[in-house]
Amino acid sequence: MAKEFSKYDADPVKYYKQFNAVNSVNQASYTVDVGYERFLAPEVFFNPELVSSDFLTPLPDIVDTCIQVSPIDTRRGLYNNIVLSGGSTMFKDFGKRLQRDIKRIVDGRVKKSEDLSGGRLQAKPIDVNVIAHKKQRHAVWFGGSIMACTDQFYQFSHTKAEYEEHGPSICRHNRVFESLA
Repeated sequence: MAKEFSKYDADPVKYYKQFNAVNSVNQASYTVDVGYERFLAPEVFFNPELVSSDFLTPLPDIVDTCIQVSPIDTRRGLYNNIVLSGGSTMFKDFGKRLQRDIKRIVDGRVKKSEDLSGGRLQAKPIDVNVIAHKKQRHAVWFGGSIMACTDQFYQFSHTKAEYEEHGPSICRHNRVFESLA
């Protein structure tokens, strides 16, 4: 990250962008200079302690933990098919960074297990593949809209009356996954 700061400081004309806009309420024009924020915004996913002491777990650790709590026979497939979705994943090289960081975690765990075995066990390398795609920005909305078009949508939805009866805790109950069991 220090390298990024020095790059921006060395050539501010190249890296700082200026945006002009008009306030929609009072029609006053204003200018915003954007510099360090261009790399600090996505960095929050990988170093959350930059902005909050309440959330300290980086995204690669969260993804790795989610995969590790899955059944052991599905883990290789999950590591090989990490799919990005949502606008926040559209930052330049976000997928490459996530893949690199998860790969480091996985390779460290494999090496540690080989070391603990005293060299008797040789693990098969685990492929980590983070997939970026054309519909990545709207993938969540796209999947939700497809679900809403199906006949089963109303079977899996919570009604307003149910929400009013049970309150927000009803959101913890997911009928979709219940039906798959």
